[in-house]
Amino acid sequence: MGYGLGVFLTALGLILALAVQDVIDAIDLTLIGWILALAGVLVLVLTAVQTNARRQHTTTATTTHSDGSQTTEQRTTERQDPPPAV
Repeated sequence: MGYGLGVFLTALGLILALAVQDVIDAIDLTLIGWILALAGVLVLVLTAVQTNARRQHTTTATTTHSDGSQTTEQRTTERQDPPPAV
């Protein structure tokens, strides 16, 4: 999945929903178009969420001391991408 698939599904769905006037027996092209457009938007949102989630990394470390007590340390780091080349 990616941005390309989401854009493709959205465009195809909107074309079917808004621009196609043909009628096929037992098939509602407008409904199929809206379903494809919704699926395309969903793919775009999921791709954006997954891309953003990969930018963060959380590490948890638990240390047990000699007296039996435990210390838990959690670190969250965010990946910094280099600026685009000019």
